Amino acid sequence: MLEKLRAAEEKYNHLEVSLSDPAVVADPNRYVAVMKEIKSLTPVIEKYREYLAAQTAANEARAILDCETDADLLELAQEEFKIAREQTEALLAELTVLLLPRDPNDEKNVIVEIRAGAGGEEAALFAAVLYRMYTMYAASVGFRCSLLNENPTELGGYRQLAFQIEGDGAYSRFKFESGVHRVQRVPETESQGRIQTSTATVAVLPEADEVSVEINPADLIFESCKSSGAGGQHINKTESAVRLTHKPTGIVVECQEERSQFKNKDKALKMLRTILYDKACREQSEAIASDRRQQVGTGDRSERIRTYNYRENRVSDHRIGLTLYSLDSFLNGDIGSMIDALATAETAEKLKNQ
Repeated sequence: MLEKLRAAEEKYNHLEVSLSDPAVVADPNRYVAVMKEIKSLTPVIEKYREYLAAQTAANEARAILDCETDADLLELAQEEFKIAREQTEALLAELTVLLLPRDPNDEKNVIVEIRAGAGGEEAALFAAVLYRMYTMYAASVGFRCSLLNENPTELGGYRQLAFQIEGDGAYSRFKFESGVHRVQRVPETESQGRIQTSTATVAVLPEADEVSVEINPADLIFESCKSSGAGGQHINKTESAVRLTHKPTGIVVECQEERSQFKNKDKALKMLRTILYDKACREQSEAIASDRRQQVGTGDRSERIRTYNYRENRVSDHRIGLTLYSLDSFLNGDIGSMIDALATAETAEKLKNQ
């Protein structure tokens, strides 16, 4: 591990020097790539340098213990050696975690798709609850959200909607949300007070860069159409909505949230590129043996991952067996502790499989 760390520091130093290279500065794409690599290495290098400092302190204290005869100095050196050794052990443990293979998509923006599942109108209303929960959490951590497409119901729910979340590390936080979410509550339309179980499906897709997926314009069918929705001056008056069909795969994406057809087309292309990237990643994952797949954060959309029980004010994540009795605040966007627990479980799984 120490050899890897030394190599990483050499690479880090080389990258820092390259920032003063005129050829790098003159090439925006190359400059951004170098800055991203430096940013990804910085936590490891900073921790490694802390480790080296602690190791030096331990060696110096050890040298005093080996040659000093003064009782007071020996006692002081013994205490310093103990503290330095504890620091080096703790820092090595942290470095072990930092050196674990990272998901290459972790720093990317995401596109989230929510679809109503079993439960009719109640499922559509639950989809709206999830959308509100995610946007409130995103706002609380400084991420930006923009609605891409929606299919609303008359009662305020959604049969389906898609939205983008932008921010450093967005995928690393939202990737655990892919799967089937189940709600148990009494619908407003239920006069007998009976609890109904409904579901909604969440898909979290890392946004693909243009260089990640090439789309041949000849493979696209472009259609413009009038926006649809709950109403308003703009709705149904101009053909600003866009529908793109990818002929090789049959994938269809729509975007209608912008008043500009150009902006809607640009967002639709982003959605299509992201869906194609996700499809390629999933096909690659299928080639991996099941015993090598991680148990947390697999993104399996057919997996029931969480239950929201209104009567008991309870939310339970079935993957890690965690139950929180704070559903009210959870639905108001306070989901950070659940995400932290899922990230910790993912790290533990990686350590176990090293």
